[in-house]
Amino acid sequence: MHTKVKREIDICNAPILKSMILYALPLIATNLLQLLFNAADVAVLGIFSESGDGAVAAVGATGSLIQLIINLFVGLSVGTNVLVARCVGSGETEKSQRIVGCSVVASLLCGVVLLFVGFFGARTFLVWMKCDEAVLDMAVKYLKIYFLGMPIIMLYNFSTAVLRDVGDTFRPLIYLIIGGAVNVILNIVFVLIFKKDVEGVAIATVASNGISAGFAVCALLKEKGAAQLKKEHLRIYKKELGEMAKIGLPSGVQGSLFSISNVLVQSAINGFGKSVMAANTIASQYDNLTYQAMYGVSLSSTVFVSQNYGAKKFDRVKKSVYTALGLTTVIGIVIGGLLALLARPLCSFMTDSEEVIGYAHTRILIIAIPYFLCGLQEVFAYSLRGLGKSMTSMFVVLGGTCIFRIIWLNTVMKKWHTLIALYLLYPASWLLTTLIFVPIYFICQKKAGEALENGKMF
Repeated sequence: MHTKVKREIDICNAPILKSMILYALPLIATNLLQLLFNAADVAVLGIFSESGDGAVAAVGATGSLIQLIINLFVGLSVGTNVLVARCVGSGETEKSQRIVGCSVVASLLCGVVLLFVGFFGARTFLVWMKCDEAVLDMAVKYLKIYFLGMPIIMLYNFSTAVLRDVGDTFRPLIYLIIGGAVNVILNIVFVLIFKKDVEGVAIATVASNGISAGFAVCALLKEKGAAQLKKEHLRIYKKELGEMAKIGLPSGVQGSLFSISNVLVQSAINGFGKSVMAANTIASQYDNLTYQAMYGVSLSSTVFVSQNYGAKKFDRVKKSVYTALGLTTVIGIVIGGLLALLARPLCSFMTDSEEVIGYAHTRILIIAIPYFLCGLQEVFAYSLRGLGKSMTSMFVVLGGTCIFRIIWLNTVMKKWHTLIALYLLYPASWLLTTLIFVPIYFICQKKAGEALENGKMF
């Protein structure tokens, strides 16, 4: 007799702290491995590429722009996240399957739109960002190839989001490991053997996402229950798409607004020259370790809040948020502190330029320790989305992050045009945004509880 492997975590009944840790660990591992694979891209370019730090700077110059362009569409996957999780909690299997099918079609359509926008607008966007002329052509090549693979990348994001909604974070981790291993091998083959530099890294990234996406879609086709992808549901359902958009688009706009501020900051960084651009690329690989670990907990809070709210277990909704806040704080302080202590030797793994190492060291020291504040603001934002209040979250980020950073760049940076003044912008905006989120979240939480008592959804 064969026993079915239990992949999904019981989010609505099991102890919250233990369940959230078990749910978040594969998610955190997924995020960290993704970063390590990205870091491998940079390391392969830095070590084996004939263009050296120029190729590293070219890839780094595209990061903020890529996030800006795709975040609006990736936000729709957050709508899928919340709706499927809520359906799981309330037992609405048929509706969930319609949402899954609609999400897969929407992801491919979004990917095609992004393909055209990114491919044909690559050079124009990078010029607007004041990308250094010395690396502009390489950055354009990387960006064009990356966006040719956007339908695949979007399909991967949506498909793995559905698996996470039903409590399964393990299989997305396995799919990433397989795809990431292929990515590293292809990086070395293209860069070292075929001398393709940034083009090779971009091709390897698209190919690895294609492999991971293939596994994820097959898993959904074989699923039973809420996460099952049925061929008859591979269509656009106006009602379900509208619900996805209501929750997901504000989330996407929020991500895009956040990315706009990052693009502006990247433009300021680009103005300090190629060495600082390369240093920022290297340092961001490491401080993103902290972010991605905390981000795993933030994503967990969305699913835990959504499922328990759908199941009308409001005490568990509140406990889920408090647990996520506590876990995020611990993760942020521990990893951030270690990065601050080991900053210089870590940076030396990716470049042998003392100038670049020095600039990278400066960024890590300023950002690493207060990074837990960024995690706190993310937990509040994702918990609000779990309650269906994406618009509220969007406006908080607009004020506390985007507008604040624009003001900082046009006041503080005008007076003190230094890298330190520029990097201090990050912790200052995290603190402000978190302080704004605190009262707003608890007001929304109270109203959501009252709505449930009256037999309604918030």
